[in-house]
Amino acid sequence: MSARLILAIVSTLLEEAALVAVVLWGLPQLGIHIPLAVLIVLMVVWGAYTVITYRAGSRALRRKPEILLPLIGSKGKVVSPLSPEGLVRIKGELWQATSSGGNIDTGEEVTVVGQDGLKLICNSSINDLKDE
Repeated sequence: MSARLILAIVSTLLEEAALVAVVLWGLPQLGIHIPLAVLIVLMVVWGAYTVITYRAGSRALRRKPEILLPLIGSKGKVVSPLSPEGLVRIKGELWQATSSGGNIDTGEEVTVVGQDGLKLICNSSINDLKDE
């Protein structure tokens, strides 16, 4: 059994115990009496909710993240110099970037030519114009 499963079971049992304490001890102190059948239904519903959320969370944690950025070919401006790493602003967002060529100064326009994880690989747009 994984530590996460054990923690989920223990926390669910503690939540169920708290629910029983509130219904059997706390509410009668306030003059509110709930029948035992309602308590049992509440516990079953809470247990089912916990199992469903645990399974959904486990499935989400097992999935491999998909990072598809449709940014290749996008243009942006350098915010901190790419020498060779720095920051660029593309579509209003800051991205970590690496220069594919030489250093690129702040304020220069760049074009995204690739991606390494969440780091963008950029060329100076001036170099793109020279190539044409």
